[in-house]
Amino acid sequence: MLIGGSYKSAYQNFHWEIPRHFNIGVDICDKWAHGKDRLALIHIGPGDKERRYTFQQLKTLSNRLANTLKANGIQPRDRVAILLPQCPEALIAHIAIYKLGAIALPLLTLFGPLALEYRLNDCSARCVFTDHENLPKLLELGDNLPDLSLIVATNSIGIDGVLDFERCLTAGSDQFSPVNTLADDPALVIYTSGTTGQPKGTLHAHRLLLGILPGFEFLHNQFPQDGDLLYTPLDWAYIGGSYDALFPSLHHGVPVLAFRPQKFDPEKALSMMHQYRVRNLMAVPTVLRIMMQAVTQPQQRYGIQLRSATVGGEPLVAELHSWCREAFGVALNEQYGQTECDLVIGFCAKLMPIVLGAIGKSIPGHRVEIIDEAGNPIYDDSLGEIAIRAPDPVMFMGYWNNPEATRNKFIRNWMRTGDYARKDAQGHFWFSGRKDDLIESGGYRIGPGEIELCLMDHKAVAHACVLGIPDPVRGEIVKAFIVPKKGVQVDTQLKTHIRDFVKNKLEKHAYPREIEILKTMPLTKTGKINKAELKKRSE
Repeated sequence: MLIGGSYKSAYQNFHWEIPRHFNIGVDICDKWAHGKDRLALIHIGPGDKERRYTFQQLKTLSNRLANTLKANGIQPRDRVAILLPQCPEALIAHIAIYKLGAIALPLLTLFGPLALEYRLNDCSARCVFTDHENLPKLLELGDNLPDLSLIVATNSIGIDGVLDFERCLTAGSDQFSPVNTLADDPALVIYTSGTTGQPKGTLHAHRLLLGILPGFEFLHNQFPQDGDLLYTPLDWAYIGGSYDALFPSLHHGVPVLAFRPQKFDPEKALSMMHQYRVRNLMAVPTVLRIMMQAVTQPQQRYGIQLRSATVGGEPLVAELHSWCREAFGVALNEQYGQTECDLVIGFCAKLMPIVLGAIGKSIPGHRVEIIDEAGNPIYDDSLGEIAIRAPDPVMFMGYWNNPEATRNKFIRNWMRTGDYARKDAQGHFWFSGRKDDLIESGGYRIGPGEIELCLMDHKAVAHACVLGIPDPVRGEIVKAFIVPKKGVQVDTQLKTHIRDFVKNKLEKHAYPREIEILKTMPLTKTGKINKAELKKRSE
C-alpha cells in the first residue's frame, strides 16, 4: 500500500519489500483460499451466462490442472502456452503453470497459424491450453511444432492426441504442493513486436507482479478500498489485461469482472459495469472514445460511479478527460510503461493534480529519467529518451534466446524504452513519440505526439495521426492523417484551416505540410493507431 497524502510523500516514503521466495500462483490464489466464500472472478460468457469463482474453487481447479501437467511430463521452467480468450479457463491455467514452476506463454486468439508457429517454436513450448474454436490452428501445424508434447482443449472429448480441459478439472487429486520458486525465477514470456525483425519474447520473473503493484495501486487511487471491483475489456494475453489489471486485483483479494465478447459493444459494457457495480476500470483510449461517441448521457442512463479509471497506450486529449469525469464521476489517470518494464509513469488523482497533455510522473519505487544518446540524464527540459534505472523489480530478465537484443536495450545502468519525451521542472513527462517516429525535417527534430494532441483540439477533428514522410528538400515533412467529425465538410479550406491552427498553437515548422482525410482510422489488435498501415499509404 502506498503511504502518504501527497505524491511527494508517497514517492519519498516508498521502499521495496521483495522476498527471496515468491510464487505468483500462490499469491493470487492460494493465500486467499482459506475462506470458502471469498469471490475472485465473475465471468460473463455468451448469452450473458454468468459463472462465479471463489479463491477456494480456483485453488482446487488449478491444483488438479497442475497435477495433470506434472503427470504428463511438464516440468519446472518448461514453457506452457495459453491460447484462450478472457475466461476462467485462462486464469486457472495461469495459476496452475506458476504453481508448477513452469513458464506461462500467453497468446492472442487472433493469431493465425504462422504467428503461433513462430512463437511456440521460438521458446520450445511443451504444452498449449486452448479452446475448441482455436484448436484447429494447432492441429493444422502438425509436425511443425516438434517440441509440443501436450494439447489441452475445452470441449475436446474424443479428439485424438488432445486432453479435454473440463475432464482435467474434475479428475485427479485436488492436492498439490506448489514449487517454492524464487522471486527471480522465470515465470512468463510475452512476445512483443518491434519495428523491425521477428517478435521478441520478453522474459519476466515471478517478481514482476510485486514490481507492478506500486503502479497499479497508484493509478487506481491507492488501491484497494472497500467495495472495489475491477473490470478491463483488454485481452489477458496482453500485459495490460493480465498484469496491469487481473493479477494485481487478485493479489489484493479483490474480485474481477471478466466480460469480453468478440466485438466490443459500448452499451453492453456500460450496462455490465452498472449491473456489477464496477469501481475500477482499466482500458485503452479507443474503448473510451467508442463509448463517448456511441452513448449519450451515460451517467444519467447507467449511473456508474467509478472510484478509479486508468488508460494508456496513446496520448489523451482534453475532451476524453472531461467526458470521463462527466460519464463516470472520476478523473482519468494516464499510465505509461512497456512490456519490458511496465507501469513506471502515471498520474494518481488522489495524490496530485492531473496536468493535461503530460503522461504523469515517476511512479513510487521507480527512477525514470530522460537520457541522451550517451546514456546521461537530461535535466533541462530537452527532448531525449525515456529510460528506467536498473535494477528494478518490474524490469524484464531479458529477451528469450536473444542476448544481443537484450544488450542493446540497455546503456550504462539505464533500460532504454525507444520512446522520446521531455521532463519538466515539476517532474511531469511530456511524451513525444517513438524513436522511429521522430521526424527529422529541415534540421528540426519534431515529435508527432504534441502535433496529434494539437490536432485533436481542432473542432473538426475526431481522430488524428502524424507521421514523417520522405521529402527531397527537408529530408522529411510532417503528414497528418485525419478523420473528421460527423457533419464536417471536407474541402481544401478545411485543410488550410487545420494547418493554420497548428502553426498558431505550436512551432511554425511543426505544422502538417500534407494532410490526408480518412473515413476511419486503421487500428491494431490492441486498439492503437496502426501507423505501419498509414506509412504504406504514403510510400
